[in-house]
Amino acid sequence: MQITSFAAVYIGSYDIILELFEISKKTGIKRVDTIRHRLELGKEVIAEGKISASTVDALCEILLDYRRIIDGYQADGFRVIASSAMRQAQNNLFILGKIQLLTGFHVEILSNSELRFLNYKSVASIESRFNACIEKGTAIVDLDSGSIQISLFDKNALVNTQNIRIGILLIRERLSQIARETTDYTTLVEEYIQNEISSYKKMYLKDRKIENVILLGDVFTWPGIRSIEPELSGSVMNREEFQSWYQKLADVPPAELCRNFGLNQEYASLIIPAAIIYHRFVEELGASSVWLPGEDPVRGLAYEFAEQKKLMKMQHDFDHDIYMAGRHIGKRYAVNKAHVDNMDMTATALFDAAKKVHGRGSRERLLLRLAVMLHGVGKYISCNGVPESNYNIIMANEIIGLSHAEREMVALITKYNTLEFPAYEEMRENSSLSKKQYLITAELTAILRVANALDRSHKQKVQSIRTVWKEQQLTVHLHVSQDYTLELGTIGEKLEFFSEVFGVRPELKVRREG
Repeated sequence: MQITSFAAVYIGSYDIILELFEISKKTGIKRVDTIRHRLELGKEVIAEGKISASTVDALCEILLDYRRIIDGYQADGFRVIASSAMRQAQNNLFILGKIQLLTGFHVEILSNSELRFLNYKSVASIESRFNACIEKGTAIVDLDSGSIQISLFDKNALVNTQNIRIGILLIRERLSQIARETTDYTTLVEEYIQNEISSYKKMYLKDRKIENVILLGDVFTWPGIRSIEPELSGSVMNREEFQSWYQKLADVPPAELCRNFGLNQEYASLIIPAAIIYHRFVEELGASSVWLPGEDPVRGLAYEFAEQKKLMKMQHDFDHDIYMAGRHIGKRYAVNKAHVDNMDMTATALFDAAKKVHGRGSRERLLLRLAVMLHGVGKYISCNGVPESNYNIIMANEIIGLSHAEREMVALITKYNTLEFPAYEEMRENSSLSKKQYLITAELTAILRVANALDRSHKQKVQSIRTVWKEQQLTVHLHVSQDYTLELGTIGEKLEFFSEVFGVRPELKVRREG
């Protein structure tokens, strides 16, 4: 049996974690060791906006130890990621440079949507239980230091995901002074978060029935939490059992938690607001079942590594989840569903046909499909200034699983669907895209423009599309149901840009049926 080893380092808001895994087709992903060092980066960032020199030195010492362990383990692969604390630190570039110099680690600072997607993958890696869970209405409630992500599933598909800025470290720091003036800390926290929860329910739940809640977040991966209710780690419980667990924490001073369960002061001060938030969501969602997987994003890294190296057969289609998250945004902004579905058919056919020229893969194809879905969201605001509105709406809405750069690429593709595509130097004035990302954006914009022009009347005249690539010539065969004069008369400029980008001008051959 072939076993592949993998190591992952997570620079979180409270802890620096190293986890070592063994991966095989027979046993799946097996965690063989976990090393954890306490370091409150998030506290410094919230208080000062940056991480102090002494804390950076401590971080580098920890990472240097981790490097020695990984080298000794002779891992077949490893990744190092950082969370919101590093992302929000004003001096993060200096810190990353120092880490690379001293340890050789290249640290990836993940966006919120990427980090949440890893948390989600860590749970999905427990495939049998996860797949059974999301057959019915399920909410993943993922709580970290600065915010909470709620992702809704139904019939095995992601239907909605939203981020709310209520996190445990943020709450602890914001309410620390007020808390001294009350003996009812639970009510204080509940009042602080209730408006956000009520707004979420009104906008996104409506008549949706939630039967299962999956609770994620750092609080359920801390070793100390298991001392409160050891049998709950990784378990599924009903609401009454969860309520019993919650009552062991509610209205209990941190000092008493430390005495009763052997927790340190920092753990205790964060566990209480976390428990209150989880409790409120379980109650508001009305779920009958609560699952605490006890997993963190590090396992998600191992899952991604296994996926990329084809070490295991993955059952869940994560790209479809990303697409469905984008589709939900389109629905919220009232896009023309028939139009975008018709464009999706033609755009993906053009992408696949031109693959010999552009050489892009499934990820770029997904970005194109998202751009197709969202290219008209700006009309929700006004029929004037649609390109800029498209861009602003997409940039204001996180799409789980996409990096910030990928979301910006989608936003720019929709923006330049109708505006003149700028030179790289001009785009760089207001964008952080690399030259490679700029080229991909241009290619996908060219395809989007042609696909949009093929349904210029929004009557979905194209019934089917077939592409033929022969002798450096792309021929597009269209079967249409109605007169196609408008589309053929207005598509010329779009084909010119396609030719400019790819060096090939598609030849359209139209056949009317019926």
